[in-house]
Amino acid sequence: MREGSLVPAEVIERRILLLRGHKVMLDSHLAELYEVPTFRLNEAVKRNRRRFPEDFMFQLTKGEAELLTSQIAMSKRGRGGRRTLPYVFTEQGVAMLSTVLNSERAIAVNIAIMRTFVRLRHILATHKDLAAKLEALEKKYDKRFKVVFEVLRQLTEPGPVPEKEPMGFIASPKRK
Repeated sequence: MREGSLVPAEVIERRILLLRGHKVMLDSHLAELYEVPTFRLNEAVKRNRRRFPEDFMFQLTKGEAELLTSQIAMSKRGRGGRRTLPYVFTEQGVAMLSTVLNSERAIAVNIAIMRTFVRLRHILATHKDLAAKLEALEKKYDKRFKVVFEVLRQLTEPGPVPEKEPMGFIASPKRK
């Protein structure tokens, strides 16, 4: 965490998702970081809709929202919780939020989020550079190093993402 930062980078990183080929953050996660209710964040965005084109912000489909059910909760009218499909914001959309949310906290959190996006982009670029260098070395040297290159390749490739078990209590069937 940077000195003076309100939110640790690790917390922000865990909230960045990959959807439709974009790194995005859920409106509810952003609202939590900004310490405002989600409906207030979305209200500010709707008042400034021209600032948020489709590549800055988009609404999830029902299928996408269902995939994220462990992170969001939708409810029926009158029971609290979400009544609409969530919105997600790309890096540019998060930056634009700083123009519509003008509190000191929103500004500080936005700076932390922008730094995290930049850091992640740098890590990805470094990973690609390393893979390219490894491939060049592999072509240059003979088969004696094949095993070494195989191990290095396995270490640099992202592994499978483990499936998460659903959270919550599962009641056993009632006995008669």
